[in-house]
Amino acid sequence: MGRLVLFLASGAGSGYVPWAPGTFGTGVGVLCFLGLASLPLWVHLPAVVLVILAAMPLAGKAETLLDKKDDGRIVLDEIAGYLVTTALVRPAWGSVILGFIFFRFFDILKPWPVRAVERRCAGGPGVVLDDVVAGVLAGLCLLIAVSLWPELGRAVWE
Repeated sequence: MGRLVLFLASGAGSGYVPWAPGTFGTGVGVLCFLGLASLPLWVHLPAVVLVILAAMPLAGKAETLLDKKDDGRIVLDEIAGYLVTTALVRPAWGSVILGFIFFRFFDILKPWPVRAVERRCAGGPGVVLDDVVAGVLAGLCLLIAVSLWPELGRAVWE
């Protein structure tokens, strides 16, 4: 069971890349988004919520197994955060790439409220929820960008 938890929490092993594991984990998030994006919105959004809800206990268990708080090998939080970032856009290369850039920006710099969530939450929720908040901020930026530059992509309601 421990191997399965670590496999999932590490984004199918992408978290074990020795440099920038969060960036590689976000890359797995891109693949997950592309897989989910063809689903109707009424299926897609609950699937994103399920990923978030599953990520919290998995990240908490992975922390215990790795014996380290918010271990860099845990990248399921990046996957969840990227899925939040892109939840309201249709897949297009511009929106996929810009969503990646916006999410990594907010995830790495951790401006308020991302840093506040990271400091106030512990365990699995602490690992995941700061990335969800970073995903919300990145998603807002992405929606503004696709509204201003339609060639980047479209919002799901367009």
